Amino acid sequence: MINEGYKAMLGGKSVIRELSEYATRRGAEIGYENVFDFSLGNPSVPAPDDFTRTMVDLYEHGDPVAIHGYSPSLGIPSVCATIAELLNRRFGVPYEAHHIFPTTGAAGALSHAMRAVTKPGDEIITFAPYFPEYQPYVAGTGAKLTVVPADTANFQINFDAFEAALNANVQAVLINTPNNPSGAVYSAETLTRLSAILAAKQTEYGHDIFLISDEPYREIVFDGGEQPYPARFYSNTLTCYSFSKSLSLPGERIGYVAVNPRATDADLLVAMMGQISRGTGHNCPPSSIQLGVAKVIDETSDLSVYETNMNLLYDALTSLGFEVVRPGGTFYIFPKALESDATAFCLKAKEYDLILVPSDSFGVTGHFRMAYCVDTEKVKRSIPALERFVREQYGR
Repeated sequence: MINEGYKAMLGGKSVIRELSEYATRRGAEIGYENVFDFSLGNPSVPAPDDFTRTMVDLYEHGDPVAIHGYSPSLGIPSVCATIAELLNRRFGVPYEAHHIFPTTGAAGALSHAMRAVTKPGDEIITFAPYFPEYQPYVAGTGAKLTVVPADTANFQINFDAFEAALNANVQAVLINTPNNPSGAVYSAETLTRLSAILAAKQTEYGHDIFLISDEPYREIVFDGGEQPYPARFYSNTLTCYSFSKSLSLPGERIGYVAVNPRATDADLLVAMMGQISRGTGHNCPPSSIQLGVAKVIDETSDLSVYETNMNLLYDALTSLGFEVVRPGGTFYIFPKALESDATAFCLKAKEYDLILVPSDSFGVTGHFRMAYCVDTEKVKRSIPALERFVREQYGR
């Protein structure tokens, strides 16, 4: 008999994927260049040339057994050491190789981190707006996800609601900064206050509360700013990272968990994640890609295009009367819709070949997400379509 739980999930397909598939079908009809598809967060800039040259050199001159063989279950030691050295140098946290666990992207990192610090029946708290896939990720662990309502004024943490939600069953708090979908960058003030609350609650409840920090957009920060590193603020932090956005390598599926050396049982957690891999099948990410990213560990793709695109859209949206919190990073913008029903708003936009994602699946009503990881030329061409949509549908 087939698994009825997974069968039921077929009816709950991701809204983002559905819209992306619609955009592809529509593109086959009228040319994809005429579909303004802001649905999917797929990086639009190429990987660095150095990464390509590194991979070519590895395949031409490297040891084929090392390149194509299984990675050790805890990752290639030299790669773990390179990542630890980078994090230590950049953020001043004294990681060593045994605190780094390479994974198949940020999804694999989250899968391991959640299982390492919770058991079925425990509770994980996250903050709206949030990446919708957190729901199945947490459900797969047997834990319960509690979502704290958003502070839509600035998309920092709604601390009053957070403190009301905390209880002794909470074993982990999951944050995503810079944030998908809002583009908000959690400030040092926000992280300081979060750390103080968690430290106090650990004492009150008599058990650890881990902070799981999902950071695939860490390098995409605007206006010359930077993302304060959450693990510097709180000892019990598991940092989940992906090279998908920084190096534009989403198809290679490579990331890591970094265990804060000051965390409880820091020297055990990576070894435990190796055991988690045995049960989840999320083990041994590709050897060649681990070796490749380690060679270009200080590089990124040319991420400046995302700031250019954000400014174009932010200026256009605000000039049309949209309420928008200006993103501090990522490649997403999260305006308030021009009617309370975000789904109805986005369906109307489809008639103008504008593919926008309603906010309901992100835990917020009345907003929509635009993923502007598209060519700047196409962003510019989308603005007249957006203006026509707003004028004809809403009289603005």
